[in-house]
Amino acid sequence: MERFRPLSRRGFLLGVGAAAIGASAYAEGHAMRRIAPNRASDAFDPDVDLDLICRRDEASILTGAPTRVWRYSGNLIKGPPNAVTASPDSYLGPLLRFSKGQKVRIRLRNELPEETITHWHGLHVPMLMDGHPTAAIDPGETYVYEFEIRNRAGMYFYHPHTHEKTATQVYRGLAGAIIVDDAEERALGLPSSAFEIPLVIQDRSFDRDNQLAYGGDMHTSMFGFYGDRALVNGRCNFALDVASRAYRLRILNGSNARIYKLCWDDSTPLTVIGVDGGLLERPEKRPYVMLAPAERVDLLVDFSGRPQGSKLTMLSGEFYGLVPPMAQRMMGSDLAIGEEFPLFTAKVTEASNDSWRLPEKLSKIEHFRKEQVANPDQPIPIAITMAHMSMLLNGRPYGDDDLLPFERIPVDTTQLIEIYHEHGGMGGGMGMGGGMRGGMGGGMMRGRMGGMGMGGGGMGGGGMGMMRMMSMAHPIHLHGQQFEIIERSFEGDEDAYASVRDGFIDSGLKDTVLVAPGERVRIVKRFGDFKGRFMYHCHNLEHEDAGMMREYSVE
Repeated sequence: MERFRPLSRRGFLLGVGAAAIGASAYAEGHAMRRIAPNRASDAFDPDVDLDLICRRDEASILTGAPTRVWRYSGNLIKGPPNAVTASPDSYLGPLLRFSKGQKVRIRLRNELPEETITHWHGLHVPMLMDGHPTAAIDPGETYVYEFEIRNRAGMYFYHPHTHEKTATQVYRGLAGAIIVDDAEERALGLPSSAFEIPLVIQDRSFDRDNQLAYGGDMHTSMFGFYGDRALVNGRCNFALDVASRAYRLRILNGSNARIYKLCWDDSTPLTVIGVDGGLLERPEKRPYVMLAPAERVDLLVDFSGRPQGSKLTMLSGEFYGLVPPMAQRMMGSDLAIGEEFPLFTAKVTEASNDSWRLPEKLSKIEHFRKEQVANPDQPIPIAITMAHMSMLLNGRPYGDDDLLPFERIPVDTTQLIEIYHEHGGMGGGMGMGGGMRGGMGGGMMRGRMGGMGMGGGGMGGGGMGMMRMMSMAHPIHLHGQQFEIIERSFEGDEDAYASVRDGFIDSGLKDTVLVAPGERVRIVKRFGDFKGRFMYHCHNLEHEDAGMMREYSVE
């Protein structure tokens, strides 16, 4: 079977892969309603006003012919000059810089040959401003976003959230980073300007003509896309020239499905100062950091004392158990899943006498208190299912206006949520087809062939064998406000888990959490300020497009 196909041949979801992922379950008669494109309000006086255009373009990625891409281009109408910064020599969209409290207007114009809509990943905005799939605009249309920046300082990003087309639109190039600052962060004097470097890591594959190629087969649909080249900021063999001083590296995993294990080639510990939702309270030293699709990590890297000409290479280190061996054998990527490969290199080219020191205290996080939680004894479930040839959350695929009772949440409440793998068992618990309680029962399967272990769920021996082959980690993203991870429990292959567990940074605020096979993760999340429909889904984009997405109705 051909591993990669030209991206223009889009049979990956509703063609060959449909049989593998249960497209029949996905198309249960839930027609996607559409809302009218939002227009500018005369009552809204923006501090930052910009155009963001989705268009076709070309980019020089490999030696030789340019690569056809889709990309965002920006035009600043009003605001600070650094609010929109183009990404040179890259297909990535412009870097957007905002400050907490600013009012922002963004005019999204669609110049693509198909519908699209943009989501501001991690930003706390009203439903109409969130890039909901029902807000998709046709070619030639414009959607106007108007919102206030309510988030604390942090790195966020923007990308399409188009129904059934998110994976291919992001893969073609539609993505960009957002950096928000606030008074608390500015007071720290962290490395800035040339010493603050956003890095977007993605994997891609190319055909003989340097054009993007995509794995349009059922294996891509089941396990996600894994390319054979690692790109950083849209470039191959990315290298940084640095001075012998402190730098701030703000890293985003912008890949469709690939999980990275960030580590330095000389085993220098990573100094973590922030994650998805901004700064940690204190710096943390880690031997490595696991970074799933959509997750971000903020690193302080001090090159002081390193001689000119010395190099430091960021690797994706070896791990196992997060992706099934079945996928590792079938995907055929030159960047083998879970094996070590280089991401980028930093070379010291300039001496510096800068003696900046990292503060011991970085920020104050307002942690949730137990008495704030509305449901301490009955967490809202997010049950992940890759079973019966289906991609489901809570026993259901995505369907517009298809809400389960516990997906209706009172506004301005704080909720306990439990995320776990539910394999095959379709009964018990909450009276709906997802096995919401006891879904991990029936004994834990051990051994690397089963990832890190999963529940029996009432399947027969043959079905359980398939579950062992398909068990994999899922990065779960919840729209709206950030959440706290309060508990991870694990039952499964301890050796496999040991290769990743020290890389989970759970002490900060998050909007995406990687849930390994055999894990249950409890989070606490606020549903404040805004009513409406807000998505939660797997950020393996092929899984999202295949139906592993639901929504909460905040009422």
